[in-house]
Amino acid sequence: MEFTEAYKQTGPCCFSPNARYIAVAVDYRLVIRDTLSFKVVQLFSCLDKISYIEWALDSEYILCGLYKRPMIQAWSLSQPEWTCKIDEGPAGIAYARWSPDSRHILTTSDFQLRLTVWSLVNTACVHVQWPKHASKGISFTKDGKFAAICTRRDCKDYINLLSCYTWEIMGTFAVDTLDLADIEWSPDDSAIVIWDSPLEYKVLIYSPDGRCLFKYQAYESGLGVKSVSWSPCGQFLAVGSYDQMLRVLNHLTWKTFAEFMHLSTVRAPCCAAVFKEVDEPLHLDMSELCLSDEFLQGNSDVAEGHFRVRYEVTEVPITLPFQKPLADKPNPKQGIGLMSWSSDSQYICTRNDSMPTALWIWDIHHLELTAILVQKDPIRAAAWDPTCTRLVLCTGSCHLYMWTPSGAYCISNPLPQFSITDLKWNSDGSCLLLKDKESFCCAAVPLLPESSEYSSDD
Repeated sequence: MEFTEAYKQTGPCCFSPNARYIAVAVDYRLVIRDTLSFKVVQLFSCLDKISYIEWALDSEYILCGLYKRPMIQAWSLSQPEWTCKIDEGPAGIAYARWSPDSRHILTTSDFQLRLTVWSLVNTACVHVQWPKHASKGISFTKDGKFAAICTRRDCKDYINLLSCYTWEIMGTFAVDTLDLADIEWSPDDSAIVIWDSPLEYKVLIYSPDGRCLFKYQAYESGLGVKSVSWSPCGQFLAVGSYDQMLRVLNHLTWKTFAEFMHLSTVRAPCCAAVFKEVDEPLHLDMSELCLSDEFLQGNSDVAEGHFRVRYEVTEVPITLPFQKPLADKPNPKQGIGLMSWSSDSQYICTRNDSMPTALWIWDIHHLELTAILVQKDPIRAAAWDPTCTRLVLCTGSCHLYMWTPSGAYCISNPLPQFSITDLKWNSDGSCLLLKDKESFCCAAVPLLPESSEYSSDD
């Protein structure tokens, strides 16, 4: 892998959907760089520090959330002189997002008083009263024709279906939730999944016309759903719960066909590969070097030796580091907090938050645990290559960690004092964006060959 030099950032960074540009927030400036040359192609100055950025799906426009103001500013790459400013006045702006047609911006006011659809074509606006959430509770169909917006009135949750052409409400129906957490269209746009707050285990499948197709409740009297995710193929629905289990439902009968437990001790007959991160000292022969005592005292690393990181394959049984959640604090660190499908829907990776240093990789085709990656530090982020079966994760160290069905590898970042705290893939799988606290860099990722024979030094 080849790494670029580090560039300054003070907030969000993201690739454009067409994979050609990188948008970077640097205080009140929005910097647009070319993905290949890294040259600055556009520079926009906002009125305040940028808190949030989002590309339009056509990669023509980009919005910046200035939530301290609060205000939204939008820019055009092809028409730099074009400007757009959205200010809700006393109502404020808690969140903003693009519509699928890239010509409308949806904003949610403070205290969820209303959701407003702003048109960039004719400056018209449409209001939806009482949205349930600011950043959640809205989902668009994959074809971009309809939006499902969660609202709440009279102590009851509702789903409003809107046309993304006219922004008229096509239908409204009540849902059987106590406190709706979020909503997501299925990849084939045939169903809507809704789940309740952690206080009530409830996953509901609705048709677009408001019929409840299935109600799923794994257990009662305990913290419930923590994460939900459709597989890219639309055939599987994964539900991660606070009871440290991953359950997978099928799209035909909506019945559970797989339940995966995350136990702190993994024993036979489990045949999963366990990759444990270890430090390996580098033995340097300095017998023929003439080094003064002053040099050795000032450079203790030379005297003590250097280390490199690698994976060590471990046999089961193995006991994973476990953190018991505090009983007197809310939002306990337990349950499936991280969950992500591979692009071919064969694998799903999970992290049980009470074992934050372990990443579990499950094979849905064979219904078994394929691998466990045991890191030295808690896992910050994990993301699948959008074009092939390759998983990359980071832990806040200077290393990247990669898994493919052929094995796991540790990759060193050559930049000094660069701790990788977050990562994102380019849409074509050719590049990774790596973030440190105050800088970012990119890594060119080689194409995955049929037999992935990488070494830890690649």
